[in-house]
Amino acid sequence: MITKTKDRRRPAITIARSEHARLSNLADMLAARDPHAAEQLAAELDRAKVVDDARLAPGVMRMGSVAQFQIDDEAPQSAELVFPKDADISRQRISVLTPVGAALLGLSAGQSIQWAARDGRLRRLSVIAVHAADEARAC
Repeated sequence: MITKTKDRRRPAITIARSEHARLSNLADMLAARDPHAAEQLAAELDRAKVVDDARLAPGVMRMGSVAQFQIDDEAPQSAELVFPKDADISRQRISVLTPVGAALLGLSAGQSIQWAARDGRLRRLSVIAVHAADEARAC
């Protein structure tokens, strides 16, 4: 008998309808070139609750939002979630196609998710806070 523990279950995530459509197209276009990244993003999109853009609750990690998060026991960090063409790690702008970017998508403060990194190690990402990009720049 296989027992599922709370730690292995993925948290519920919510995505705005317009972003879901755009990200689904991105995953489809990427499937031949980078199947691992495309599959990881598609898996998150498949399990997401999709809501009208106006009904997405504040504090949900979406494209352009800035998250404060922690990976395993590392120091907390902040990053803006962006489309691949806008990614720039030196400016703390992380692509939704990276393992961390895909893990952040749709999460809210207080949620954690576990995933297998590209090297096969299990990692845990915990969201501390989520801010709209405009709010984060004002701080």
